[in-house]
Amino acid sequence: MKLTIYHNPRCRKSREALQYLEATPHEISIVNYFDAPLSSGQLEELMQQLDYAPEKLIRTAEAIWKSDFKGKDLSNKELVNAMLEQPKLMERPIISNGKKAVIARPIEKLINFLK
Repeated sequence: MKLTIYHNPRCRKSREALQYLEATPHEISIVNYFDAPLSSGQLEELMQQLDYAPEKLIRTAEAIWKSDFKGKDLSNKELVNAMLEQPKLMERPIISNGKKAVIARPIEKLINFLK
């Protein structure tokens, strides 16, 4: 099975998920979404694979969220745009098999996803 990891190399949990994937027999594609930002369509597709609404994919503890977005009544499109403009706001790591995806935190979610 071919897997794609949407990866932030500065995130410990993302590095752990990548290390776990590298020890499996799966073909892995790594997308560093800071170096290669996602398009609106790619992010929408990931949310469908995750079965997540945009607000569920937002990291609300991030300083940029608290300073620029917290307390505002934002539409789904505005939330998607916020994640596209500030990739740090997106939950991570996301692992996709092309049909379904999982946020691999804790690592047990990734293990169950691969079963």
